[in-house]
Amino acid sequence: MGLGTMVQPALGQAVVPRTLKLDSKQLEQTGLGLFKEAVYLSQFQQIVPALARAKLATQLAPKSPDTWALLGGLYLTQKQVNEGIQALEKSRSLNPKNAGVHFSLGAAYFGQGKYDQAVQLLTLGLKLKPDVPEALFDLGNTYYKMGKLKEAVKQYKKSLDLNKKFWPALNNIGLVHYEKGDASEAMKQWQAAIAIDAKSGEPQLALAVATYTQGKKEEGLTLAKSALKLDGRYGKVAFLEENLWGKRLIADTKIIFATPEMQSTLSELDVESDSPAPTNPEGGVEGS
Repeated sequence: MGLGTMVQPALGQAVVPRTLKLDSKQLEQTGLGLFKEAVYLSQFQQIVPALARAKLATQLAPKSPDTWALLGGLYLTQKQVNEGIQALEKSRSLNPKNAGVHFSLGAAYFGQGKYDQAVQLLTLGLKLKPDVPEALFDLGNTYYKMGKLKEAVKQYKKSLDLNKKFWPALNNIGLVHYEKGDASEAMKQWQAAIAIDAKSGEPQLALAVATYTQGKKEEGLTLAKSALKLDGRYGKVAFLEENLWGKRLIADTKIIFATPEMQSTLSELDVESDSPAPTNPEGGVEGS
């Protein structure tokens, strides 16, 4: 009986979904909150969830240079260089005075082999913040790849002026001297690097190669074995090339790697030799 008395809704009374009005300031605050979460996650190497939050943060707070800078850095850690550069360039357009963004862009362009752009960005960053040894080191490496060895050494020495214990700069000064044919000075630089960090495998292997080449074969082999036990990655010629070892040093390294003693060591470390010993070693990079 009661059902007959209920009012039937008219067609116009049907429930219509409302469009939610979004507050742009609230969205931006949400984006900045996600940015903080991404920073926190990245500090604990949780790169994938950090990247997801950073992407959303740039959408919600697109005018924040920090969100774009973080996104660019995370892309670079994932080897997504093009995406990283795009995000970093966006950050730079929003805040051209962030030295760190310039440094990151310089390193990214260096990785792409775009050395002129790398020099430009690193130099701009150093004008904003000149007391960063790592940035000076990166600039030195860029000049090294361009064949401008004198300028490379100049930047390496500047980084050492700021940090006397920055052994990678000493190591790379040694690389320059070896390519110029001055093995004695190169060995001094590598010995100085080892004195700072006895567990650094790279200068120890370089010193081992130079020692072996000078005829002190047993001493060189002993040093080489010790170096590879510290860091087996240096048992791959391709890895040495990535770390700016020049033609002269690479050629001499192939010779020592081809010895039965080193073949045995490489086998124990599960490192396969990726190239045979040369019969006619080439010279190094010419200075400028």
